Amino acid sequence: MTVCFALTIRFELYLNMIAMSDPSISPLLAKAVDGERLTADEGVRLLQSHDLPAIGAAAEAVSQRMHPERYRTYNVDRNINYTNICTAVCDFCAFYRGPKSDEGYVLPRDVLLKKVEETAALGGNQLLLQGGLHPKFKLEWYEEMLRDIKSRFPQINVHGFSPPELHHFTKVNRLDIETVLRRLREAGLGSIPGGGAEILVDRVRDAITRGKVNSDDWLNVMRVWHRLGGISTATMMFGHVETLAERIEHLERIRSLQDETQGFTAFICWTFQPENTEMADVSPAGAFEYLKMQAIARLYLDNVPNIQSSWVTQGLKIGQLAMLYGANDMGSLMIEENVVAEAGTVHFLTLDQIREAIEELGYEPRQRDVFYQLVDPSLERRAIEANRQPVREVVELAV
Repeated sequence: MTVCFALTIRFELYLNMIAMSDPSISPLLAKAVDGERLTADEGVRLLQSHDLPAIGAAAEAVSQRMHPERYRTYNVDRNINYTNICTAVCDFCAFYRGPKSDEGYVLPRDVLLKKVEETAALGGNQLLLQGGLHPKFKLEWYEEMLRDIKSRFPQINVHGFSPPELHHFTKVNRLDIETVLRRLREAGLGSIPGGGAEILVDRVRDAITRGKVNSDDWLNVMRVWHRLGGISTATMMFGHVETLAERIEHLERIRSLQDETQGFTAFICWTFQPENTEMADVSPAGAFEYLKMQAIARLYLDNVPNIQSSWVTQGLKIGQLAMLYGANDMGSLMIEENVVAEAGTVHFLTLDQIREAIEELGYEPRQRDVFYQLVDPSLERRAIEANRQPVREVVELAV
């Protein structure tokens, strides 16, 4: 049986599952599969349903319609947190340290550059560069960091500084957001991650964080960046104090901005990881809720081209299963990750495991860049071989 024929059979099975689904949601699923836009009320109705197989089947049908290619993608990058010092107080975050904490650090520049060097050696083409809201650093400090990276590693895309950081820069430097973004772009910023979104509803944000960007300002950072020609991702952390309606409001705000700018390349959602946080009493959402939320995101965000699986928070098997619940991208190898790990969730996959997870689903695994374009096959092969080496050089966090 050819791969193409097997995927065709799978698609027909999805349509049958939708036809046999809960009658209260089957028309909504058929509507989304046919390419019609769901309303907010319809999104809430789907979240209220427990018919996970049918919702997942509809999401996968939409994913196959949007991505008929016979491959699924992944990325090779590194999450570098240049500082954990942060003026915001986020009850859900186990990573940050206050400005007066003895456990705060700023990554020495030589250590940071060594991490970039290792990333390039492992076939990586991107950095996820983020940190806390440092109270003292001026914009020139960040510009210098970007120039140091790009002058040495021009082939590496810097996917850096989430909207909370960028909004914070405007306050510290008394500059408007467009000026901040233009200067950082000129210094080497390539794209913006969607971090710090949590739930884009101020009632929720006010309940779980203080001293951090509000919903409108988060969206405006992205709006201005997109208008300057930049691209970014969008994210959602759910499973804490938000209501189902607020989850859909979050998706609606992302979808509305995407209608306006077309600047989001992908959406990534994950469940709140409560361990070691001030919200440790919150019961964690499980795989069922994660898969349902991701699938509904695929159905609702009809204008966002890509959905990423979050194996970093869910582990290999659920991360792989998510590729049948609307995701078309396995996410990153994630050579280094610190924020989720501080909350007690530590999943590590080799590049071979990521590729095998995609292959087991009947797809060809392909490495991509930030634009979701396939990288040159020579770089892909080099990354595969480099990541099979028995020992990686580990750069210690010198603080």
